[in-house]
Amino acid sequence: MTQRKGEKITISIQEHMAIDVCPGPIQPIKQISDYFPRYPRGLPPAAPPAISRTGSLSAASATSQQSEAPAGDPVRDEDDLDRAFGAAASLACKKEEEPDVEGYDSDDSTTLGTLDFSLLYDQENNALHCTINKAKGLKPMDHNGLSDPYVKLHLLPGASKANKLRTKTLRNTLNPVWSETLTYYGITDEDMVRKTLRISVCDEDKFRHNEFIGETRIPLKKLKPNQTKSFCNCLEKQLPIDKTNDKSLEERGRIMISLKYSSQKSGLVVGIIRCAHLAAMDANGFSDPYVKTYLKPDENKKSKHKTAVKKKTLNPEFNEEFFYDIKYADLSKKTLEVTVWDYDIGKSNDFIGGVSLGINANGERLKHWFDCLKNKDKKIERWHTLTNELPSSVLTE
Repeated sequence: MTQRKGEKITISIQEHMAIDVCPGPIQPIKQISDYFPRYPRGLPPAAPPAISRTGSLSAASATSQQSEAPAGDPVRDEDDLDRAFGAAASLACKKEEEPDVEGYDSDDSTTLGTLDFSLLYDQENNALHCTINKAKGLKPMDHNGLSDPYVKLHLLPGASKANKLRTKTLRNTLNPVWSETLTYYGITDEDMVRKTLRISVCDEDKFRHNEFIGETRIPLKKLKPNQTKSFCNCLEKQLPIDKTNDKSLEERGRIMISLKYSSQKSGLVVGIIRCAHLAAMDANGFSDPYVKTYLKPDENKKSKHKTAVKKKTLNPEFNEEFFYDIKYADLSKKTLEVTVWDYDIGKSNDFIGGVSLGINANGERLKHWFDCLKNKDKKIERWHTLTNELPSSVLTE
């Protein structure tokens, strides 16, 4: 199209629609004329006009670019127009790249809330104390704009009901204060190296499934023995749990046993103190555990002792002691078999796990037995991992 000198530039509606060359999805245009500003003839090419936040050309910027160039230079006018189109197109691209903060889902931002808690590893007693202090700014989960939050703990890997602890539920609040201490027993130095504590905050619902709010995970190797460490962590979205790990033997549970040879009574005192993280054997996700002990070989079958049954628990406390009348010299030939069972009415009891202490054992089990022999009249307490291997005493059950 030729243009006569001094003739005004006119742009048809077809050219309006064809000039928008911004790549990407089509952007809504509030006023198409904003993208095609008109400059008075005779303006020199200056800096590109400033673009307002809404995408329109600033009128003040347009008028500030006036100068005294020759009035009849159509090439200059076309350059100015090209600059305006290029600035508008780059603005449209930038608008596409900028995130819409208001459109973010709350799980992708920091609105899940924060959790204040502290952890203490009691190395002497093999216990992990978890104090849940408070949460702040939790995500609303109920129609009233509030939540009914509680906190639950899991030890990973191997999260199950056996190692789940939880706080009480606080009603209608986004800033709950629990001030509760939950304790895991049977935690060893090995656990502190390879396990992770998962802390989840959930909303309790009476008439439907409880809802997940957020979680945080703490590798236990970050803790120093006998030193309390405080945390104030932002909650995160739920992370997947690696279920590819084969279920290790420790998932059968652990048992705390005390041994003491009494020189006054000339016998071995065996204490069954407690169990932790037992495998669930019943349909309700729990067990009704009890413990049996044998001192093998037992030709007369008189060495069997049994604790009371603890109902519906995976972390029972027994605190019972059994006495075996035996000479000190004979202990080196004996093996103590300890088995844990789930009590069932009307059918056979289920074997949960067992452990054997004696001269033929190894690792911590052998060390525990030797410590008992070397330290007469001294009670030696140790945690032991239950295995699913059936001892010889089970075959004669």
